[in-house]
Amino acid sequence: MGVLSHYTFPSLIVNGTATTEWQYVRMTANHYSNGPVTDVTSDAIRCYELDGTVAGSTSIATVSAGSTVGFKASPNIYHQGYSAAYLSKADPSANSTSAGQGSSWFKIWEWAPVYTPGSGFTFPSEGAEQITFKIPAATPSGQYLLRGEHIALHSASSAGGAQYYLSCAQLNIVNGGNGSPGPTVSFPGAYSPTDPGLLLNIYSPPAGYSGYTSPGPAVWSG
Repeated sequence: MGVLSHYTFPSLIVNGTATTEWQYVRMTANHYSNGPVTDVTSDAIRCYELDGTVAGSTSIATVSAGSTVGFKASPNIYHQGYSAAYLSKADPSANSTSAGQGSSWFKIWEWAPVYTPGSGFTFPSEGAEQITFKIPAATPSGQYLLRGEHIALHSASSAGGAQYYLSCAQLNIVNGGNGSPGPTVSFPGAYSPTDPGLLLNIYSPPAGYSGYTSPGPAVWSG
């Protein structure tokens, strides 16, 4: 499997416009190789940063709660899989290396595979050039990390076979609400290699299989 079948998420999308690569997105360790994270217990599963300097050298984008944001893929989402987005309130700021630590992440969106008994899986995100979603209007104002991911499931029939393609953007959310986001999880910690949504044979599900189980917490819609 060559590098052309792998991908990154280097550009933040704000209200339909893709920003410059790595302007607001922390440069990832795979910015040349495009390769995935495969160990959900590693710190790389959080934001996949290139090194400890990228947070401070990445700009912070100001966006309004309720607006549409996302990530542009490079070149595109090649594999079959599951997509999700998380926010983490950054303390003290989005460009701090301490941002995103602990149980601070809450899921705001997902794009799951669809399973039909007798027909099998379909993957709406396969081949997509971007993922976009709304920041819940009730999200309190403040600085956040926005984590976008696509989990490729083509090799997920054995534990550790799922591939994680992800990036974190640095946001200053304004015009926010007074919601209480949750449930919150940590990265690493939110996923286990044996979670049913991460360990499955998408080509031959077991007898009686009823549908995809999303990894991580429920979506907080505000």
